[in-house]
Amino acid sequence: MQQELKRTLTMKNLIIFGMITMSPLAPFQVFGTAAQASYGMVSLVYLIGAVLMLFTALSYARFSKEFPYAGSVYSYVGKGFNPHIGFIAGWTILSDYILAPALMCLFSGLWLTGIFPGLDPKVLAIIFIIITGLINIRGVELNAKVNTFLFILQIIALILFVSFAIKFVFIEGLGIGGFSLLPIFQPEHVNLKFAATATSMILLGFVGFDGISTLAEEVEQPEKVVGKATVLALVTTALIFLVQTYLACLAHSNYANLNPDMAMFDIAKEIGGQYFYVAMLLINVVAVGLAVTLNIQSAVARILFAMGRDNIVPGSNILKKVHPKYMTPANAIILSMIVSITLVLTLKLTTILMFVNFGAVTAFMILNLSVIAYFFFKKKEGGVKGFLFHLLFPFIGFAVCAFVWSGFDRNTKIVGLSWIFIGVIVGFIKSKGYKKEGPIIDNI
Repeated sequence: MQQELKRTLTMKNLIIFGMITMSPLAPFQVFGTAAQASYGMVSLVYLIGAVLMLFTALSYARFSKEFPYAGSVYSYVGKGFNPHIGFIAGWTILSDYILAPALMCLFSGLWLTGIFPGLDPKVLAIIFIIITGLINIRGVELNAKVNTFLFILQIIALILFVSFAIKFVFIEGLGIGGFSLLPIFQPEHVNLKFAATATSMILLGFVGFDGISTLAEEVEQPEKVVGKATVLALVTTALIFLVQTYLACLAHSNYANLNPDMAMFDIAKEIGGQYFYVAMLLINVVAVGLAVTLNIQSAVARILFAMGRDNIVPGSNILKKVHPKYMTPANAIILSMIVSITLVLTLKLTTILMFVNFGAVTAFMILNLSVIAYFFFKKKEGGVKGFLFHLLFPFIGFAVCAFVWSGFDRNTKIVGLSWIFIGVIVGFIKSKGYKKEGPIIDNI
């Protein structure tokens, strides 16, 4: 099958895409909940999350060099492990990508009620879903331009937050009044259960780096660029998370009295005043409701497109169609919009949050095992480098993901595993008992 998408993106575009999808201001989404679950050690939780994702990012980078195709986990596991397992992995991460746009837009709507209490968050969410869908249909060039603008806006906001926090803590002597290890390590509270539960809450901030791989067919020399962009975007964003959460903890150490939904905004008000509070609310609304939603919606559409192209999901003939003018998977984008609007109208924000993280972590576990199966055992790429990158590192990635997976609550596991079971049935039917495979993508 011929590659059909238009190659226009650069390394810079991919890094910004990944950082925007993770969102430099992501801690604003879950800081309060994470602080209360971690006894104020939010920085430690984000550090654990960064390590988890780094090993998984290395697995993405290795596969992106070997298989420069759209489809992300679906394509990588399918080529590296088994096409049918690849379908299950793709189906699993769909629960992440399909749910995430609705989640981002609901966050934005909730935050805006801090300025306009009478506003219905669901109405705003639907407006953002429609706007991002139209931008994505127009093409990745427009997406990239919007990304760059919103990326700069978030970095400016981040610099202001850090500056106000430093002034508040280290110059005015407020909050904790100086450096402290409390946000990083409190030995009396640290145990395995704490780490698993707390980390499962903040993974949303890291989910998105993998979306870079879905654009492999829209960048020149993807085998050289995609992997590097994935790792660079993750490491840079992780450092940003650590700095802002550490300073936030220093500015407000009493995690027990934080509002779980508005904690970081309330801290912004403490350190910068009412105008800064309003500015951070508006910037986060635009950044999350528009920028993050834009990129996640783009990623899920390309996974649906790849699955439709391989004729393994219902409605494949529709999903695999490319817009004749913009050369984008327009039908897949429209489907993701419809699903997002339905979820906004039917599910609670906290429910969507846990399901998003479940789908991502489960798919990452399968991906890491696929690296071991394909490169170390099938291709027998051993030696010191092979041992590190094809066995040890992906195994650590799998083990850490499995550890965090254990921190999900019972209901999340039941619903998440039910979604996977449905995928097994769909795969069985579409592949005629797992005997038929999708077409091979060549000439890319």
